[in-house]
Amino acid sequence: MRWLHSKILLAFAVALSAAPAFSQSANFGKLTLSPGFPATAGQASGNTGGTYSLSSIANSDRNNKPCIGYGSENPDHIMVLQSKFSKLSVEVNSGKDTTLVIRGPNNLILCGDDTKTSKGVSKDASVEASNLPPGEYRMWVGAMKEGQRWNYSLTVRQ
Repeated sequence: MRWLHSKILLAFAVALSAAPAFSQSANFGKLTLSPGFPATAGQASGNTGGTYSLSSIANSDRNNKPCIGYGSENPDHIMVLQSKFSKLSVEVNSGKDTTLVIRGPNNLILCGDDTKTSKGVSKDASVEASNLPPGEYRMWVGAMKEGQRWNYSLTVRQ
């Protein structure tokens, strides 16, 4: 009986270690936001890097935008929306070619790549979304090629 118990515990430990990226903690912390949040509450920073294909989280988002790039298996940031948001934008600023994948409640997927700006197109990623339900959103900031490591700032705006 003791042998069976130890085998069950071992199998459970192996299953936990193989848990998908969605269940792991964030590399660079958590943003907790309520409507009307101050600008500083929507700011974070981190760095890209990794060999995990972000398309393995999802091939495309709810708007059929492709989810691309490479990053860490762990999400880079966790954003908790304490209530519904009618509109939010999430922008990456690195001066490099970045991507963005966001996985929210009920398997809501948002993906971003190049951003249109008043001066043309930036290679940095962004996502604009509306009607976001409250809950936890896991965010991965990626690079176009495996292992590219760039510092970035992340800004969430209403």
